[in-house]
Amino acid sequence: MVRIALFVLALLHTSSALAAVGFQWASAPDPDGQPLQVAIWYPTDATPVFKQIGPFQMDVAMDAPVKGEHHALIVMSHGTGGTALNSYDTAMALAEAGFVVAAVTHAGDNYQDHTISFTQRNFISRPAQISRAIDYMLSGWPAHATIDPHRIGVFGHSAGGATALLIGGGVGDWQRAVDFCKSHPDDWGCARARAAGGPPASDPPGKIIGLDKRVDALVLAAPALAPIFAPYGLAAVTVPIQLWVGQHDEIVPDAAQIRTLLPRAPEYHLVTNAGHFAYLAPCNEILQSAAAEICGDPKGFNREAFLRTFQRQVIAFYRKALGSK
Repeated sequence: MVRIALFVLALLHTSSALAAVGFQWASAPDPDGQPLQVAIWYPTDATPVFKQIGPFQMDVAMDAPVKGEHHALIVMSHGTGGTALNSYDTAMALAEAGFVVAAVTHAGDNYQDHTISFTQRNFISRPAQISRAIDYMLSGWPAHATIDPHRIGVFGHSAGGATALLIGGGVGDWQRAVDFCKSHPDDWGCARARAAGGPPASDPPGKIIGLDKRVDALVLAAPALAPIFAPYGLAAVTVPIQLWVGQHDEIVPDAAQIRTLLPRAPEYHLVTNAGHFAYLAPCNEILQSAAAEICGDPKGFNREAFLRTFQRQVIAFYRKALGSK
């Protein structure tokens, strides 16, 4: 009897690990600008094949039907200069677990377009773009009826983490970013903002608000811009949060400060020996050549092994925070 039980468990585990993932590109309307590029992963019964999508090879069923219904929706926000595909492996893991995942390529702050990178306008636009993506997934996406509109989470890395906090009710003060950069000129973000020319004269520092009450849970991986939320900017953020901070993150060394600013203790993970880019998909030769900075990790850190643990814990968090269907 014990052997039978173990055999059944093994079958269940194998079935889960081999769950098929559908993929498609979409454009979400944005009244403030050009349509937003959105990458979508979801559960399917269709047979996947290896496809070259951007710089990555993914085992997916292109434009296949969605399997099931009442799926929770996770919307992903990438870091500065990134792309919707930055965390494709985590998106696929979520889709295998039964989630629908929509990742936005942020207009004006992506690998091809840095028009508003490192500006206040970027952090006004980013939360609005996430809300536009949610609008599209709940009403415009052809399979929108398979999504449960009451189970929505946001996943954000770096600038995407700050975006998620704004979506969750955070209020940023851009004057704090300006003051921080005056006293920390060598900070990674401050140096790049200075190289980009700093905020335009028509964009004076002010409050940044991006609340979307439809969002019920946040995963923050190495969130940027902690200073703009101090000391009370996160007082209204009460949704469940999972916070990941790298022990050797030199790009956002103050990310752990977010933990102390939240009114509700997050599920906190300090990742031993991790740098800033530990949460992104492992690099291949294409990315090593095109974006070497995001490929490096501290000596001895195994990104592939870490991501397996990371993805399991992200899935468990969303299941608990958003409930089951």
